[in-house]
Amino acid sequence: MGIAEFIYNNKIHLATKVLLFKANYSQDLRMGFEGRRKRKYKAVKKFIEKIQKIQKEARTVLRKA
Repeated sequence: MGIAEFIYNNKIHLATKVLLFKANYSQDLRMGFEGRRKRKYKAVKKFIEKIQKIQKEARTVLRKA
C-alpha cells in the first residue's frame, strides 16, 4: 500500500463516519508502529512530523484534483 493510499484509507468518511479501511475489511487499519513502551523518542517525533507533512501535501494535492 502506498503512502497516499494509506492516508486516504485512514480517514473517517464524512457520510459513513467510519474509516474507509474498516468499511472494506471490517477491522482497523494497523499502522505497524503501535508502541508498547511509554517512553519518548526523538526519532518518533521526527517520524510524526514527517507523516504530518506527507498528509498535508496529500490533502493539498487531493483538493486540487
